[in-house]
Amino acid sequence: MKKIGRTRAQESSTAIERLYVTMRHLFNRGFYKPGGLSGEALINELLSLQPEIYGSIADNNKVELNGLTYVIDRLPEGIEECRYINFTSDEGFSKSHFEVIIPPKRRRNCYRIDKDQMNIEITRGRSEIYDILTHITFLFQEAKKISSRALINKEGKTIREWQKIEEIVLDSTRLHGLDREIALTHLGSLIGRSFEEVHDIYKQLGTDKNPERFIHIMYWLGKLSMNEIVENEKREISFNAILRESIGHHIHGEIWANSIKESLHKHGLEKRPIHVISANMHSVMNMIYGRSALPKYSKDMPGVEFFVNIGSESGVELRKKIKDKALQYGMIEINDESGTNINVQIFDTSLIKKMVLPFDLKSTEKDNSPILVVMDYAFGEQAFEAMDELLKYYEDSSGEKHYLNFESISIMGKAGILQGSKGDIMIPDAHIFEGSADNYPFDNTFTKKDFEGYGLGVYSGPMISVLGTSLQNRDILSFFNESSWGVIGLEMEGVHYQKAIQAASKIRKSISEDVKLMYAYYASDNPLETGSTLASGALGHQGVLPTYLITEKILEKILKKTTVDKKS
Repeated sequence: MKKIGRTRAQESSTAIERLYVTMRHLFNRGFYKPGGLSGEALINELLSLQPEIYGSIADNNKVELNGLTYVIDRLPEGIEECRYINFTSDEGFSKSHFEVIIPPKRRRNCYRIDKDQMNIEITRGRSEIYDILTHITFLFQEAKKISSRALINKEGKTIREWQKIEEIVLDSTRLHGLDREIALTHLGSLIGRSFEEVHDIYKQLGTDKNPERFIHIMYWLGKLSMNEIVENEKREISFNAILRESIGHHIHGEIWANSIKESLHKHGLEKRPIHVISANMHSVMNMIYGRSALPKYSKDMPGVEFFVNIGSESGVELRKKIKDKALQYGMIEINDESGTNINVQIFDTSLIKKMVLPFDLKSTEKDNSPILVVMDYAFGEQAFEAMDELLKYYEDSSGEKHYLNFESISIMGKAGILQGSKGDIMIPDAHIFEGSADNYPFDNTFTKKDFEGYGLGVYSGPMISVLGTSLQNRDILSFFNESSWGVIGLEMEGVHYQKAIQAASKIRKSISEDVKLMYAYYASDNPLETGSTLASGALGHQGVLPTYLITEKILEKILKKTTVDKKS
């Protein structure tokens, strides 16, 4: 009988599963040392997997710079200097004198406790823990490369380039002009990159507060890795007991959902038809109020250029005018205080009759006009917690249960695409959960036809909800795309949203089984194309057209006057 070998895609799938099993075990144990057996196991699985987003992680001759930029933007500033990284629940650090550190590309509160310890608050569930651990494991692997190239022996003797870098870094008065370029030159030589490559990343990572950030990051990554070898100063990752006991119990999600229901009740909106929209905090507001708040700009910029302009860095005052208009005509803001980091906007559409929209409004009688509940993006498993709690009945102070009238749920998001290009649109008809046999087919109110004719690629088919976007590699993604699964894209929340919706409609009976579902994603990256992964940079203006097109189509399905409306 012919022996059947394992494909590279199967090996990758197994590596992802092992990574998550290991991370879950370490979380339950409460701690691990990155330089110990557990840390080595994580690094080995990551090296076996070689995710696209981490580029040249397996190449010991050079440090991966694009992956480094992606990771650093999602971790707290200064983490590279810390031997101890402590994962905590929300324990009230916001009331302390510790300065909160929020990474540029991830909304999470972090606190530098002292020069050696960084605390990271976890309020968004296991997906957040796994995401951070994966990024930290990547950092430790790159740090290992730096120390292995800088150290000559275990007694601490280092090469000349490292000595020069250390002299300049430790003397802050020298990090300018020629000395800075000397440091970058030696650093490029040390990490196997050209001066031009190093200089580009230096400019990307520099901030007004810390322009030399890149040089400091590379120095401290290498220094702490060396100290493990020379001084036996081990780094340690820990998960405190309160976090381990509270994770998965919907503590933050319940507080978050109750604040929304209390706001609806307070404003007398809870009996109206409710439409939930998972999106960003600008597109619905800008679409409804933008042209009315800024008539001059609207006249000069009739197309998508209008939204590009108000979304630019110079559009701060314009956005303020739109927000002021929105708050005057039906928008209620709920800034998150639950720890979920999911802000919410509520729109009373009975008050938007005079707004300039790209379509005619259906009847907006006070008693039956729709209420829009726009929730900011959830993260991974957190999507289940948030949607599960939101769709439950509301219990008032007297103990009476109120079932809200949810008529539609719309999910707009960014996702990786496997067939098209950045900015294209994906219309799913099923969500498949990576690493399990779970799959969730559903009737999507959206079709390809809704988005055709706008100059964008439109794709329809199943989408895979992955355990982590940073763990996907070309082999496993090609399998999902080219096999009979016919997957068109990948994201992290679809399965979790759909699981909560199906539980609410078919098991808990807290919402109607006829609730309309509208899922549409736009492509933030194509991980199968070289130079088009998430690490290659932000989508920029390429994302404006699909964002506002999807927003317009969602609002059309909910608010547009149709032929039937006119007859009635």
